[in-house]
Amino acid sequence: MLARTLTGRLLRPRFAPSLAALRGYSSRASAAVTATDIPIDEDTPRPASPVGVGVGAAAIAATLPTVLQPRVLIYDGVCHLCHRGVKWVFKADKHAKIRFCCLQSKAAEPYLRLVGMDREDVLRRVLFVEGPEAYYEGSTAALKVASYLPLPYSVLSSLLIIPVPLRDAAYDYIAKNRYDWFGKGDKCLVTKDQELLERFIDREEMLGGGPSNSSY
Repeated sequence: MLARTLTGRLLRPRFAPSLAALRGYSSRASAAVTATDIPIDEDTPRPASPVGVGVGAAAIAATLPTVLQPRVLIYDGVCHLCHRGVKWVFKADKHAKIRFCCLQSKAAEPYLRLVGMDREDVLRRVLFVEGPEAYYEGSTAALKVASYLPLPYSVLSSLLIIPVPLRDAAYDYIAKNRYDWFGKGDKCLVTKDQELLERFIDREEMLGGGPSNSSY
Protein backbone atom coordinates (compact mmCIF):
# COMPACT_ATOMS: atom_id res chain seq x y z
CA MET A 1 0.00 0.00 0.00
CA LEU A 2 0.95 3.62 -0.15
CA ALA A 3 2.40 5.25 2.90
CA ARG A 4 2.43 8.94 3.64
CA THR A 5 5.52 11.01 4.42
CA LEU A 6 5.81 14.42 6.00
CA THR A 7 8.45 17.01 5.30
CA GLY A 8 9.81 18.00 8.71
CA ARG A 9 12.60 20.40 9.53
CA LEU A 10 14.77 17.77 11.25
CA LEU A 11 13.14 14.44 10.53
CA ARG A 12 10.70 13.00 8.03
CA PRO A 13 8.06 11.24 10.11
CA ARG A 14 6.17 8.41 8.43
CA PHE A 15 3.14 6.24 8.98
CA ALA A 16 3.31 2.50 8.49
CA PRO A 17 1.95 1.54 5.04
CA SER A 18 -0.74 -0.69 6.53
CA LEU A 19 -2.60 2.42 7.67
CA ALA A 20 -2.83 4.17 4.33
CA ALA A 21 -6.31 2.86 3.48
CA LEU A 22 -8.02 3.79 6.75
CA ARG A 23 -11.52 5.23 6.59
CA GLY A 24 -12.37 8.85 7.27
CA TYR A 25 -10.41 10.48 4.45
CA SER A 26 -10.06 14.24 4.79
CA SER A 27 -9.06 16.45 1.86
CA ARG A 28 -7.66 18.93 4.41
CA ALA A 29 -5.11 16.37 5.49
CA SER A 30 -4.19 15.29 1.96
CA ALA A 31 -3.06 18.80 1.08
CA ALA A 32 -0.32 18.60 3.70
CA VAL A 33 1.34 15.34 2.58
CA THR A 34 2.84 13.66 -0.45
CA ALA A 35 2.57 9.98 -1.29
CA THR A 36 5.42 7.58 -1.90
CA ASP A 37 6.06 3.85 -1.53
CA ILE A 38 7.83 3.23 1.79
CA PRO A 39 8.10 -0.29 3.26
CA ILE A 40 8.35 0.49 6.97
CA ASP A 41 7.04 -0.90 10.24
CA GLU A 42 5.52 1.05 13.11
CA ASP A 43 8.30 -0.12 15.41
CA THR A 44 11.20 0.94 13.20
CA PRO A 45 14.01 2.15 15.50
CA ARG A 46 14.84 5.84 15.62
CA PRO A 47 17.99 6.59 13.56
CA ALA A 48 21.04 8.11 15.19
CA SER A 49 21.59 11.85 14.88
CA PRO A 50 23.50 12.71 11.69
CA VAL A 51 27.10 13.89 11.97
CA GLY A 52 27.38 17.67 11.94
CA VAL A 53 24.00 18.40 13.54
CA GLY A 54 24.27 20.88 16.41
CA VAL A 55 23.76 19.74 19.98
CA GLY A 56 20.50 21.63 20.33
CA ALA A 57 19.09 20.34 17.04
CA ALA A 58 20.15 16.79 17.84
CA ALA A 59 18.44 16.97 21.22
CA ILE A 60 15.19 18.08 19.62
CA ALA A 61 15.46 15.44 16.90
CA ALA A 62 15.85 12.72 19.51
CA THR A 63 12.46 13.57 20.97
CA LEU A 64 10.56 13.59 17.66
CA PRO A 65 9.02 10.34 16.41
CA THR A 66 10.66 8.86 13.30
CA VAL A 67 7.47 6.96 12.53
CA LEU A 68 4.12 8.57 13.19
CA GLN A 69 2.02 6.21 15.23
CA PRO A 70 -1.67 5.54 14.55
CA ARG A 71 -4.52 6.25 16.96
CA VAL A 72 -2.92 9.22 18.71
CA LEU A 73 -5.05 11.57 20.81
CA ILE A 74 -3.54 15.06 20.94
CA TYR A 75 -4.97 17.19 23.72
CA ASP A 76 -4.37 20.31 25.82
CA GLY A 77 -1.88 19.02 28.38
CA VAL A 78 -2.45 21.81 30.91
CA CYS A 79 -6.25 21.39 31.03
CA HIS A 80 -7.50 19.57 34.13
CA LEU A 81 -10.67 18.35 32.39
CA CYS A 82 -8.68 16.98 29.45
CA HIS A 83 -6.26 15.26 31.82
CA ARG A 84 -9.14 13.57 33.64
CA GLY A 85 -10.46 12.33 30.31
CA VAL A 86 -7.06 10.92 29.36
CA LYS A 87 -6.79 9.11 32.71
CA TRP A 88 -10.25 7.60 32.14
CA VAL A 89 -9.32 6.38 28.64
CA PHE A 90 -6.02 5.01 29.94
CA LYS A 91 -7.80 2.86 32.52
CA ALA A 92 -10.58 1.74 30.17
CA ASP A 93 -8.26 0.91 27.27
CA LYS A 94 -7.17 -2.52 28.51
CA HIS A 95 -5.61 -3.44 25.17
CA ALA A 96 -3.58 -0.20 24.93
CA LYS A 97 -4.87 0.76 21.48
CA ILE A 98 -4.81 4.51 22.06
CA ARG A 99 -1.67 6.64 22.33
CA PHE A 100 -1.54 10.15 23.75
CA CYS A 101 0.40 13.34 23.13
CA CYS A 102 0.33 16.70 24.89
CA LEU A 103 -0.38 19.53 22.48
CA GLN A 104 2.42 21.56 24.07
CA SER A 105 5.12 19.02 23.15
CA LYS A 106 7.43 18.99 20.15
CA ALA A 107 6.22 15.49 19.30
CA ALA A 108 2.80 16.92 18.40
CA GLU A 109 4.17 19.05 15.57
CA PRO A 110 4.44 16.37 12.83
CA TYR A 111 0.82 15.33 13.47
CA LEU A 112 -0.36 18.94 13.25
CA ARG A 113 1.48 19.35 9.95
CA LEU A 114 -0.06 16.13 8.66
CA VAL A 115 -3.63 17.37 9.16
CA GLY A 116 -2.94 21.04 8.37
CA MET A 117 -3.87 22.33 11.83
CA ASP A 118 -2.12 24.60 14.30
CA ARG A 119 -2.03 24.57 18.10
CA GLU A 120 -4.85 27.08 18.42
CA ASP A 121 -7.14 24.70 16.52
CA VAL A 122 -6.43 21.87 18.95
CA LEU A 123 -6.82 24.17 21.96
CA ARG A 124 -10.41 24.64 20.78
CA ARG A 125 -11.05 21.02 19.82
CA VAL A 126 -9.15 17.86 20.75
CA LEU A 127 -7.54 16.00 17.82
CA PHE A 128 -7.55 12.24 17.20
CA VAL A 129 -5.23 11.10 14.39
CA GLU A 130 -6.39 7.63 13.42
CA GLY A 131 -4.08 7.32 10.43
CA PRO A 132 -2.51 9.31 7.56
CA GLU A 133 -5.87 9.95 5.89
CA ALA A 134 -8.17 9.82 8.88
CA TYR A 135 -8.35 12.40 11.64
CA TYR A 136 -11.17 13.78 13.75
CA GLU A 137 -11.83 16.84 15.88
CA GLY A 138 -14.00 17.77 18.83
CA SER A 139 -16.88 15.48 19.80
CA THR A 140 -16.22 13.16 16.86
CA ALA A 141 -12.62 12.68 18.04
CA ALA A 142 -13.78 11.76 21.55
CA LEU A 143 -16.36 9.27 20.28
CA LYS A 144 -13.92 7.72 17.81
CA VAL A 145 -11.55 7.10 20.71
CA ALA A 146 -14.42 5.43 22.56
CA SER A 147 -14.99 3.10 19.60
CA TYR A 148 -11.57 1.50 20.25
CA LEU A 149 -12.34 0.76 23.89
CA PRO A 150 -13.72 -2.60 25.05
CA LEU A 151 -17.33 -3.04 26.08
CA PRO A 152 -19.21 -1.43 27.70
CA TYR A 153 -17.24 1.77 26.97
CA SER A 154 -17.33 1.36 23.19
CA VAL A 155 -21.11 1.78 23.31
CA LEU A 156 -20.47 5.50 23.70
CA SER A 157 -19.47 5.61 20.03
CA SER A 158 -23.15 5.04 19.14
CA LEU A 159 -23.58 8.75 19.90
CA LEU A 160 -21.97 9.39 16.52
CA ILE A 161 -25.49 9.12 15.09
CA ILE A 162 -26.27 12.50 16.66
CA PRO A 163 -25.73 15.25 14.07
CA VAL A 164 -22.27 16.81 14.30
CA PRO A 165 -23.53 20.41 14.76
CA LEU A 166 -25.48 19.39 17.86
CA ARG A 167 -22.63 17.37 19.35
CA ASP A 168 -20.03 20.04 18.67
CA ALA A 169 -22.25 22.82 20.04
CA ALA A 170 -22.25 21.07 23.42
CA TYR A 171 -18.56 20.22 23.10
CA ASP A 172 -17.56 23.78 22.22
CA TYR A 173 -19.53 25.24 25.13
CA ILE A 174 -17.74 23.00 27.62
CA ALA A 175 -14.36 23.53 25.96
CA LYS A 176 -14.76 27.30 26.06
CA ASN A 177 -15.38 27.25 29.82
CA ARG A 178 -13.13 24.35 30.84
CA TYR A 179 -10.42 26.47 32.47
CA ASP A 180 -12.94 28.41 34.55
CA TRP A 181 -14.82 25.29 35.63
CA PHE A 182 -12.00 22.77 36.08
CA GLY A 183 -8.78 24.78 36.23
CA LYS A 184 -5.52 24.97 34.32
CA GLY A 185 -2.02 23.81 35.24
CA ASP A 186 1.28 25.59 34.75
CA LYS A 187 2.75 22.61 32.91
CA CYS A 188 1.60 19.36 31.30
CA LEU A 189 -0.31 17.58 34.05
CA VAL A 190 0.80 14.11 33.00
CA THR A 191 4.16 14.82 34.65
CA LYS A 192 2.32 14.37 37.96
CA ASP A 193 0.94 10.97 36.88
CA GLN A 194 4.00 9.39 35.35
CA GLU A 195 2.46 5.92 35.34
CA LEU A 196 0.47 7.15 32.34
CA LEU A 197 3.58 8.01 30.32
CA GLU A 198 4.04 4.49 28.96
CA ARG A 199 1.37 5.31 26.36
CA PHE A 200 2.56 8.84 25.56
CA ILE A 201 4.50 9.32 22.35
CA ASP A 202 6.16 12.36 23.94
CA ARG A 203 7.20 10.58 27.15
CA GLU A 204 10.89 11.30 26.52
CA GLU A 205 10.16 15.01 26.50
CA MET A 206 8.04 14.74 29.62
CA LEU A 207 10.67 12.82 31.54
CA GLY A 208 13.51 14.98 30.26
CA GLY A 209 12.00 18.22 31.48
CA GLY A 210 12.29 19.82 28.03
CA PRO A 211 10.11 22.51 26.42
CA SER A 212 7.11 20.17 26.27
CA ASN A 213 6.75 20.42 30.05
CA SER A 214 5.55 23.98 29.92
CA SER A 215 2.81 25.90 28.21
CA TYR A 216 3.93 27.50 24.94
